[in-house]
Amino acid sequence: MKATEAKLLAFLKKSPQFVIPIYQRTYSWTERECVQLWDDIIRAGSDDAISVHFIGSIVYIEAGLSQVSHQAPLLVIDGQQRLTTVTLLLAALSEALGDAEPFDGFSARKLRNYYLLNPEETGERHYKLLLSQTDKVTLTSIVGQNDKPAERSLRVTQNYDLFRDLIASRQSDFVAVCNGLAKLVVVDIALSRDQDNPQLIFESMNSTGRELSQADLIRNFILMGLEPELQTRLYEQFWRPMEVAFGQEAYNTHFDSFMRHYLTVKTGEIPRLDDVYEAFKGHARSPKIADAGVETLVKDIRDFAKYYCAMALGAESDPVLKLAFHDLRELRVDVAYPFLLELYHDYVDGLLGKEELLEAVRLIEAYVFRRAICAIPTNSLNKTFATFTKALKKDRYLESIKVHFLLMPSYRRFPSDDEFKRDMQTRDLYNFRSRSYWLRRFENHARKERVPVDEYTIEHIMPQSEVLSNAWRIALGDEWERIHQTYLHTLGNLTLTGYNSEYSNRSFKEKRDMDGGFKQSPLRVNAGLGELEDWNEDTIKSRASKLAAQASDVWRAPVMPPDVLAAYQPDKTKAAGYSIDDHPHLLNSPTRELFDAFRQEVLKLDPCVSEEFLKLYVAYKAETNFVDVVPQAKQLRLSLNMGFADISDPRGMCKDVSGLGRWGNGDVEVRFTALDELPYVIGLVRQSLERQLGNGGDA
Repeated sequence: MKATEAKLLAFLKKSPQFVIPIYQRTYSWTERECVQLWDDIIRAGSDDAISVHFIGSIVYIEAGLSQVSHQAPLLVIDGQQRLTTVTLLLAALSEALGDAEPFDGFSARKLRNYYLLNPEETGERHYKLLLSQTDKVTLTSIVGQNDKPAERSLRVTQNYDLFRDLIASRQSDFVAVCNGLAKLVVVDIALSRDQDNPQLIFESMNSTGRELSQADLIRNFILMGLEPELQTRLYEQFWRPMEVAFGQEAYNTHFDSFMRHYLTVKTGEIPRLDDVYEAFKGHARSPKIADAGVETLVKDIRDFAKYYCAMALGAESDPVLKLAFHDLRELRVDVAYPFLLELYHDYVDGLLGKEELLEAVRLIEAYVFRRAICAIPTNSLNKTFATFTKALKKDRYLESIKVHFLLMPSYRRFPSDDEFKRDMQTRDLYNFRSRSYWLRRFENHARKERVPVDEYTIEHIMPQSEVLSNAWRIALGDEWERIHQTYLHTLGNLTLTGYNSEYSNRSFKEKRDMDGGFKQSPLRVNAGLGELEDWNEDTIKSRASKLAAQASDVWRAPVMPPDVLAAYQPDKTKAAGYSIDDHPHLLNSPTRELFDAFRQEVLKLDPCVSEEFLKLYVAYKAETNFVDVVPQAKQLRLSLNMGFADISDPRGMCKDVSGLGRWGNGDVEVRFTALDELPYVIGLVRQSLERQLGNGGDA
């Protein structure tokens, strides 16, 4: 490696050509970064006390051996964003200068022939900078002053137009611009093909993850070290189609999330978003994946990316599935994508039929929506869906999905019809985050001719006005304030209308009988309103009950025969026959007092917690054991089922017992010896429970 300081313009002038390798990300600077560079240039160009302005490094390696007739292009390892942005600025400036030369060396002809073009070359060699596929044609059309392509690079086009506007705002006073450009300095870092490892250098220069997305790092990791021919083929055959499928904007915003979901499917672990690259390297280097080869890996990523685009980006071609995926997106069920990717993969492979896939998607939708209505915390959802495939029996695919939903414990439960209908009637649905979603789904359920709900507005039958009119007070009765406060935003009082402004705060009968009123409404959600004489607490509750019953059919819960459910139930016979009497240290001893106090507090932690007496210890579990209690003569020895590194223990009561033989589960041991320790000990136990519930992880 050879590093030297260089004036950027001199560096551009002497260099034959910069080529952005295909494994590099596309141009991604936004208006914010471009304006920052512009401001720095103007500040440096306007202040004689500033001699130089450093803008970073340009790291490159020769693409091949230079010939007598021409120098080899330089492959840019780091610095693409700065080079491209300065090129766009120079192109915009050359256009504005025309025949003028306001600063020595700055005329349109000199800018183009020194820094933008190789005037004596033809074809691609004519251009000083060649970007990767998405951006190349747009940039060369700008620099070459040719017609822009039909499919343009959004970032290149937007930033070029930005610089044209900024330059125009100078009103032909270009001295500060030219002077500032002349002061730009970079570190020129040339790598040796024989001695330097571009991948390691690339990683170290982007170790913070701020400049490159996790997906960019992954693409570079896969392609950078390959032979050029294989590199090009894998990019064009597999990676480039993914970039096109996502689209320029969605690739930047969705690809990292996709890779996280992909790795969750493949490894069973949910990486943090900022650890996706490291998780991918571990996956790619695992013996099974490494033995299969890089092409198999890239093809697999491409296949799963197709599934993701179908579900998350609206690319599904089947209209029925497309609508179901649209509903999931409106409900924002991103945590379900690892499970959905597995389902879609099996659908493509023929293990799961279309109707089964559709029913599974609708079950996921109903599960998430019912839990939201019932205000069940969402913390555990990521773990629920990440581990769902472990419960699948693919010879009985849909059956096993339904059974697993029905057998999940209380904190992960699929809310019953009774629970859902009860909460559906009382929940504030006007301020519900997915208000447009539930109204559209409700109105269009089982309709062949869909109603464009987005063209309607939500209407409060009993108006929102803080001070109700006398007519409304009389209609509601003496307790009108309580009724208004209790039912205003609930299901019974909400409907859809195209006449919201006309309805205003009119009385119920006026809303019912007016032109376009409830009597004339074609909407299902308004059915029956035209037949009512009054609107009061009883009619609100009656309508809410009826609509909630309909809602349980829209968002259906799975139903399975008891004998099928019983066949899936875990075998508990091994734990049968043990009780507190089988633990001598809990009979008439000081330890019993500790145990009674402890069990009372543990069982209060969550409704899902259960107690199970085994031969040598007592287990407390949600889905699995989170704390095991071994009664001893004068103390309780607790085993917390979590890693020692994960426990927060300011008092230092915990002991690392990983690798040691003992009764109980987990790597953390705590000895509970006195009642005054109970609050702190329960705090430690709660950490273990919350990790199992998913509350302690990255949701």
